[in-house]
Amino acid sequence: MLIAGLVFAGIAALVHVYIFYLESVAWTTPKVRATFGTTPEAAEATKPMAFNQGFYNLFLAISIIVGVVLVAVDQQAVGATLVLVGACSMVAAGIVLMASDRSKARAALTQLVPPAIGVVLVVLGIVL
Repeated sequence: MLIAGLVFAGIAALVHVYIFYLESVAWTTPKVRATFGTTPEAAEATKPMAFNQGFYNLFLAISIIVGVVLVAVDQQAVGATLVLVGACSMVAAGIVLMASDRSKARAALTQLVPPAIGVVLVVLGIVL
């Protein structure tokens, strides 16, 4: 179960690397503006905020990636801790997004379901 949990957490990390790209690199492009439903003016006005937010997503992904690597090299306690902290933060952020704007429920679920599954499976893999 631990490996399955790490796979789900890894998928969540990849999703968050992609979100980093959207928010910090491509925020003002027409495709990303359409994805987030922003106008050119709104995208320009929120560019610094999106840039910063993208890096939050990247740092969460990095914590999971480093954690997976550490578990793979037999540093299970530290690795699992990093995976769980990163994944739980992703789940919490998804819950906040859904609670703050119900129209973003699909995006929130995309953000929170893979890491939530990862958390459950990692914990079960550790305790069983």
